[in-house]
Amino acid sequence: MTALQTVSFGPFRLDAANARLWRDSEKIPLKPKTFSVLCYLVERAGQLVTKEELLKTLWPNVRVSDAVLKVCIREIREGLEDQAKAPQFIETVHRRGYRWVAAVQSSKFNVQSPEEVASSQQSIVSRQTETKDCGLGISSTPQAPSPKPRAPRLVGRDTELSRLHYLLGKAQTGERQIVFVTGEAGIGKTTVVEAFLEQLQGHADVHVCRGHCLEQFGEGEPYMPVLEALGQLCRAPDYDRILTTLGRYAPTWLAQMPGLLDTEALDALRPRIIGTTKERMLRELAEALEALTAEQTLVLQFEDLHWSDSATLDLISYVARRPQLARLFVIGTYRLSDVERREHPLKPLKQDLHVHRYCEELAIAPLSEAAVTAYVTIRLAAPSSFPQSGLQRLAQMIHQHTEGNPLFMVSLVDYVASRETPIDKNENWNFRPAIEYLDIPVSLRAFIEQQIDQVSENTQQILQAASIVGREFSAAAVAAGRQENLDAVETVCEELVRQSLFLQRRGTEEWPDGTIAARYRFLHVLHQNVLAERLTARQRITQHQRIGGRLEGAYGIRVREIAAELALRFEEGRDYNRALQHRWQAGRNATRRHAHQEAILHFTRALDLLTHLPDNQERKQQELGLRIILGGSLVTAKGHAAPEVEAVYAEARALCQEVGETPQLFPALAGLYRHYTVRGKYDIALKLGNQLLELAQNAQEPTLLMGAHGMLGYVLFLRGDFATAQKHLEQSVALYDVQRHRSIAALYGDDPGVASLAFAAWTLWLRGYPDQALQRNNAALLLAHEVAHPHVHTTASGLAAQFYRFRREEQAVRERVDDVLTLAKEYGFPLWIAVGTLFYGWTLTEHGQVEAGIAQIREGLTALRAIGSESERTQYLGMLAQAYSKAGQPQAGLALLDEALTLVDNTGERFWEAELYRVKGNLVLQSSVQCPTSETPSPQHLAPSTQAEACFLKAIEVARQQEAKLLELRATMSLVRLWQCQGKPHAARIALAEIYHRFTEGFDTVDLREAKELLSTLT
Repeated sequence: MTALQTVSFGPFRLDAANARLWRDSEKIPLKPKTFSVLCYLVERAGQLVTKEELLKTLWPNVRVSDAVLKVCIREIREGLEDQAKAPQFIETVHRRGYRWVAAVQSSKFNVQSPEEVASSQQSIVSRQTETKDCGLGISSTPQAPSPKPRAPRLVGRDTELSRLHYLLGKAQTGERQIVFVTGEAGIGKTTVVEAFLEQLQGHADVHVCRGHCLEQFGEGEPYMPVLEALGQLCRAPDYDRILTTLGRYAPTWLAQMPGLLDTEALDALRPRIIGTTKERMLRELAEALEALTAEQTLVLQFEDLHWSDSATLDLISYVARRPQLARLFVIGTYRLSDVERREHPLKPLKQDLHVHRYCEELAIAPLSEAAVTAYVTIRLAAPSSFPQSGLQRLAQMIHQHTEGNPLFMVSLVDYVASRETPIDKNENWNFRPAIEYLDIPVSLRAFIEQQIDQVSENTQQILQAASIVGREFSAAAVAAGRQENLDAVETVCEELVRQSLFLQRRGTEEWPDGTIAARYRFLHVLHQNVLAERLTARQRITQHQRIGGRLEGAYGIRVREIAAELALRFEEGRDYNRALQHRWQAGRNATRRHAHQEAILHFTRALDLLTHLPDNQERKQQELGLRIILGGSLVTAKGHAAPEVEAVYAEARALCQEVGETPQLFPALAGLYRHYTVRGKYDIALKLGNQLLELAQNAQEPTLLMGAHGMLGYVLFLRGDFATAQKHLEQSVALYDVQRHRSIAALYGDDPGVASLAFAAWTLWLRGYPDQALQRNNAALLLAHEVAHPHVHTTASGLAAQFYRFRREEQAVRERVDDVLTLAKEYGFPLWIAVGTLFYGWTLTEHGQVEAGIAQIREGLTALRAIGSESERTQYLGMLAQAYSKAGQPQAGLALLDEALTLVDNTGERFWEAELYRVKGNLVLQSSVQCPTSETPSPQHLAPSTQAEACFLKAIEVARQQEAKLLELRATMSLVRLWQCQGKPHAARIALAEIYHRFTEGFDTVDLREAKELLSTLT
């Protein structure tokens, strides 16, 4: 056969002279013009080839449309099994043309003979043999230590490596890249990624750091792989610059890595991380990564994301969606079957990112027969006694037996190379089923069992002990589990590493007590799993207990740093008391990192552990404490209105009744109070508020009294009992001491002093004391500034925005709304995002942008309902009804008011009832004359309206019952305007003068100025 010059890319060979495209030994049929397009693109690899250039060059003097070219491109992609959305070969440059993106190599192949083609592939594979081992479980056996050709690290993965390098190139231009590398166990995901990362060594402008997700305790340990990667990054040669950047942009993350800072630096850092939230942590690290990648490219590899915690996935999602430039390349590996089987949150995350083109997926497929042939050729051609003529047949059999699984292939080739086989190596060897003569297990698991049996009994026991420590482990932990000398364990592990059996080195580890030990990693998780299954239940329990005890002693006062691992050790070791202690601490660790989903997992697991302890008073007390702290995490993660919140606090209250007198009853009832208040169930909330006050009075504890008065005052305000609400709110304010109580904000995110002052301002305004109300409002804002907590600041601004809306001071509302939305979006407070959106819509309507304002108010209402918040809904519906009035749609407004008044009757939320009737009266009048602009009826068009007058009189009646003097003034002004139109100026003057002269302050406010002006017209 004639050797022809060809080019190769991935598993394909392009023979331009003979107009043929090959995949291994398979010919890919292409039409002549389609083949010409392929050749043209390949010859210009990496360059943009415009549509005009292709049409002009390949269709000269012929007028054709773009559709012809698109058909050719589609046929090429079908032949190469390429995808337009995730191209490995041909990239579409929108509206311009196409670019060949795969790496192209020039080689010589015999394109007629598949056997000769496979043999000649050795020249390609040999260029990839400089690195140590294949990372796919390559092993030799102690019985066959003789020299052998070094195994190639990779075969058949050119396409995948080319794609990774292409994506890296895009990242280096500032276009951040997220790629998920997926495949089944043993398929070579890690090997491909490690080979790619090794090719980056020596590049001064590329930083590489890695984090691993661990199966046994990674799920509940928030940000574990991220913190591991950051720790590596902070040990880079330019660590000073990195630490400075983290200190500037991500102080909350530095606080999670105390080993990087001295005591003085940590003390200086603490004030800067007050008020940290999960959203702040995500934003901080995203901004730090952008700053770090301003001049250098950063590659972050996260391995085994199918074991990842939710917090790490949230970070990947957040980083992927940011539009800012960043030379950032994130690579995550995962096993698809594990994600599907466990319904892991990675699945919906990846799907969503992929739909929005924020990520790519690189699926690692089984090796082709040609790749297996190339591997077998290098491994067995020399110096073994296998004849060259038989290797092709042997490779075919190995490919059939392993179905292209690299781990199984490597293990099987090692097995073949180490045995003396009874194969008759004569000229007919090529045609005999060689593998049938070998005693080879039919599955990879059985094959690994056979490999294990070939090492000594002591080595097996050490490997078994290591298997329950984790995929990656410290020799010191294994020594503890085995009660064996550390040097002896490391000697065995080093020998296994030297022989490429089961393990690879992963550096060293130092424990706080000074223990320094080598770290190792199983070459593959299947090795770990098979070894772990060999331990008896008693062996597992004993070794977990020993490892846990040794780690407790080694970490001493720093033991909380490894709480999640210790919880696992003692849980597996059946020491449930210690497991419970560490599981609780792991939940607290997660809470400090604002990873509340992980905290919920830990606290819930701790409750499960309690079932293993004796059912006595001590256990009930422990369960009660766990349910209270679990309630806090549930509130943060799901909101006060979540049914899970109601359930956990209800269970806590029931436990309190079993336990008897206990201080835990107050937080249990407080949790239920907040739940029912947010849900709009004020009757239940009022009963709970009275119970809370009774408990606080019995205990005579100022902090409890302060909280109880504040909670009771708010629910009484919502029910329209303003005078009683005022008394309770003022008592709460009087009991508040900023020095003693400011820590409440750090624990719960709210400050009772700020809330009581703000609600007292609302109540005073409604009762007709605008100046005193303004003083209380300003005091709330000043106190929030002193407390210096983001959620408290946001709450104070939100309540102030509502106060200024009551006063109809649009500019002040806008200023506070800007503050609310900025903080709420930065720190992730969904309630205040919704409320801020509502108020922003109101300011738009006041500026004449009525349609836009209505849209914003509706958006806010929808968002509130989505998080289960029904509190104060009646006033928000009234706000929207007034916006429809300004839009000239009174019927739409009346429908909303009917809904709001139904809520008043159903829920007892009456603080805005008088205003709802007043607005309804105005809309009735507007509807009767179709006046599109004003609440004031036109005297030349309006006929007397009994219905409107009844609404105004009802509003006045409700306001008087509630002692809401300012709402009574508003309703009276609306009635007076109606009477003016009806020719009743005398009655109108008497009514307005009576209410106006009852005011003693606030004459510069909008309502009182309008009342004075209206009174002057009534002669």
